[in-house]
Amino acid sequence: MDRQSNLIVSKIGIIGAGVSGLAVAKQLSSYSPVVFEASDSIGGVWKSCSYNSTKLQSPRGDYEFTDFPWPNRDDPSFPSYIEILDYLKSYAEHFDLMKYVMFSSKVVEVRFVGGREPADFRGEPGEYGSLLPWTAGWYAFEFLVVCTGKYGDIPKIPEFPHKKGPEAFEGKVMHSIDYCKLDKEAATQLHKGKKVAVIGFKKSAIDLALECAEANQGPEGKPCTMVVRTLHWTVPHYWVWGLPFFLFFSTRSSQFIHESPNQSLLRAMLCLLLSPMRRVVSKFIESYLLHKLPLQKYGLKPDHPFIEDYASCQMAIMPDNFFSEADKGKIVFKRASNWWFNKEGLEFEDKTKVEADVVIFATGFDGKRKLKDILPDPFCSLLEDAHSGVMPLYRGTVHPLIPNMAFVGFIESVANLHTSELRSIWLARLIDNKFKLPTIDRMLEQVSKEIEVAKRTTRFYKRHCISTFSINHSDEICEEMGWSSWRKNNVLAEAFSPYGSRDYELK
Repeated sequence: MDRQSNLIVSKIGIIGAGVSGLAVAKQLSSYSPVVFEASDSIGGVWKSCSYNSTKLQSPRGDYEFTDFPWPNRDDPSFPSYIEILDYLKSYAEHFDLMKYVMFSSKVVEVRFVGGREPADFRGEPGEYGSLLPWTAGWYAFEFLVVCTGKYGDIPKIPEFPHKKGPEAFEGKVMHSIDYCKLDKEAATQLHKGKKVAVIGFKKSAIDLALECAEANQGPEGKPCTMVVRTLHWTVPHYWVWGLPFFLFFSTRSSQFIHESPNQSLLRAMLCLLLSPMRRVVSKFIESYLLHKLPLQKYGLKPDHPFIEDYASCQMAIMPDNFFSEADKGKIVFKRASNWWFNKEGLEFEDKTKVEADVVIFATGFDGKRKLKDILPDPFCSLLEDAHSGVMPLYRGTVHPLIPNMAFVGFIESVANLHTSELRSIWLARLIDNKFKLPTIDRMLEQVSKEIEVAKRTTRFYKRHCISTFSINHSDEICEEMGWSSWRKNNVLAEAFSPYGSRDYELK
């Protein structure tokens, strides 16, 4: 590649204008970054992966930028995806971020054109070139921030035996990402009077099955079949036996019962002594869920403890009328580990069959493939830790072995917007040279500790969720930036406050 032909337009390039991309653009606005957005709108998955019924799973006050509150933040209802898109648009307009965004600009390839070895992270600055197909030209940057996230774009589809995949089925097959493109009328017509099978049992599958049931009311309506391989705990709301849910996990005092990386010997001993309490809390919550929801009636009680779903950020809010539709026979459940297509629908390993007119995969997305499709070698081979399969990101942002690049929005917590915002602030201060990174070995050691904690906490550790030690994680980020991470004048109030990461004094 001829470096002289590069169009160097900014020191900073950002890929993606979703929640994380906007947060990074705001924090790095002094550099006039260029934000490449593949679609014609900001919003990321809220724009491209939302159903007509999609809502946030928490009150709006728990999903806002620290310097831009919702206008009606005290409203206890969960905002719709339309309200969230409006909020994000207002945020972008308020901080004048739209001028940085290049819409309909899909990055199809990234090349590192610096003269350094990949491991020399803090050497002389290199450059990244980003190729846009519509210009067939390169844009060069000293630092690139990837904010494409783990969801959307590339659907994850199960593998099937030869000639037993979707090609064997005479009906319609689609993924939830295609279903999201339908307006309300088209979605209703897709379901109405049809035998629909939804593959999956996470939030997107649950919402989709409910939309199907609501479109099939009346005697002529057909039931929706949910094909469930792995069960996960669902909750009806954020109260457990009259107690607010955050008391169990989202306070500093509650996080003492959970293991965290870099904990002192005293805290490690305390965590070991309190380990029975961890099981008690999980059983206490499970008892309420089994009392409140007919999970056993429908064979939907998971075999693993609740804490494992919380620790992997897989806890979903169950819509109010979901089980009432199941009671009416509009939603039925089929447990199956292995299944395949036949001419009329689906066939299962127990020899049973389900007839279907429409099969919809709500099986998630392949976020790592999105990265592998654009990143060059040897960086592609570094995206996953060889032993755990987890993307090894220091502070959830920087890969120790990939120079001049950051990834924001690739770890999860109980509050993803706050997680992305804090790491955007950390990244901006790093780029401003307000602090220095540790050595590569120390960064890799820290990442390894976090992965090992996650592996001991949940079998679903590959989701890279930090919910059980999120406050500790945020504290360490703030200390690295030279911030105070506690209110010295009110320790008791802070110890029992929800979402402890909000308690930071920003300096």
